[in-house]
Amino acid sequence: MQRVLVLSSTKKPLMPCHPARARELLRKGRAAVYRKVPFTIILKYREDGEVQPVEVKVDPGSKVSGIALVASFKRGAAVVWAGNLKHRGDAIRMALASRRSLRRGRRSRKTRYRAPRFLNRTRPEGWLPPSLMSRVDNVLAWTMKLLRFAPLKEVAVETVRFDTQIMQNPEVSGIEYQQGELQGYEVREYLLEKWGRKCAYCDAEGVPLEVEHIHPKKKGGSGRISNLTLACRPCNERKGTVDIREFLRQDKPRLERILAQTKASLKDAAAVNATRYAIGRALKSLGLPISFWSGGRTKYNRTKQGYPKDHWTDAACVGESGAAVLIHPSHRPLDVSAMGRGNRQVVHTDRYGFPASKAGRVKRVFGFQTGDIVTLVQPNGKYAGIHKGRLASIRATGQLDIKTAIGKITAPWKRFTLVQRTDGYVYA
Repeated sequence: MQRVLVLSSTKKPLMPCHPARARELLRKGRAAVYRKVPFTIILKYREDGEVQPVEVKVDPGSKVSGIALVASFKRGAAVVWAGNLKHRGDAIRMALASRRSLRRGRRSRKTRYRAPRFLNRTRPEGWLPPSLMSRVDNVLAWTMKLLRFAPLKEVAVETVRFDTQIMQNPEVSGIEYQQGELQGYEVREYLLEKWGRKCAYCDAEGVPLEVEHIHPKKKGGSGRISNLTLACRPCNERKGTVDIREFLRQDKPRLERILAQTKASLKDAAAVNATRYAIGRALKSLGLPISFWSGGRTKYNRTKQGYPKDHWTDAACVGESGAAVLIHPSHRPLDVSAMGRGNRQVVHTDRYGFPASKAGRVKRVFGFQTGDIVTLVQPNGKYAGIHKGRLASIRATGQLDIKTAIGKITAPWKRFTLVQRTDGYVYA
């Protein structure tokens, strides 16, 4: 089960304790709640204590990364805390694409003038796109957070390297690594031969054919040759940015035939390959001893012990100590989703790039900010009672909206109590 993180009266991290022990300390008044998520208590009458070595283990992933704290006890190593950290790389990429399109629209309308810039924009060594850098920042931020609340002694990171060629063609070898499927072809001629010189959606022949993305670029589709097909102009216009499964939902055989000729996206594998060393360099800055381990060793440790596949269980099985680590069957990890810390955009615009609202004037109202975890005491009315949740929005008038399990509730700020300030993450 998930243990409770413990701080001494001087805010020194001590060994995590059993939830029953934490409840006893709170009930007797010997401790107080220091932080809601991750749940941490602070002792009132103890300044120091004996601690065992605690290792933080990380299993980096494209969409979700696993984090586990493994402590070394006399009876062996055991997981005392674990979590799954969900990244928001896709959301960042879509936000940047939207911003780019709005800026291009403004430039084409010549609504403002900015001196052109050419070679004065350089990228530092090791630069990563914001969508990838957010993964590195999330892992580093949570490792630093756990360093404040647990007596960490070392770090173990799984470094995975995906061979994207062999993922597509298991028989590839030698010079074939340098020869792609377009060897000897131009793109359009290759597509004409692959798709039989006819429209992939209606089998029209003898008409002008256009190169079309099977998975739309607007929804994250790549420009890889495996994601391209040929379509006549009417079919291309009707499909637009609609998902192919929705577009051909009435023609299952054709849908299956087209999907059979596509290949799985390598986006996730490329993201892991690009960030594996960056995560290691970021964690080295903490000053703790760090070790790197292969994904094969992690899988061997996990399957040998019979643990189910999950990001946090993979993290627990990383490294030498992962060969014999105890994971209690009732252990439930903390689910963490990155959501960002707000929006830097001062004025929201419509789809044409014109202002749709006035600029926001305040970030906090009476000490409350959107995303804060709060408690609402509603004395009467339809929603009478005590409600806990996050602030969905704030108003300069002092009216706050809280998002709860029964819906959104609006109430004056005086009825709210702050539990924990927003830190850019959502917990479940």
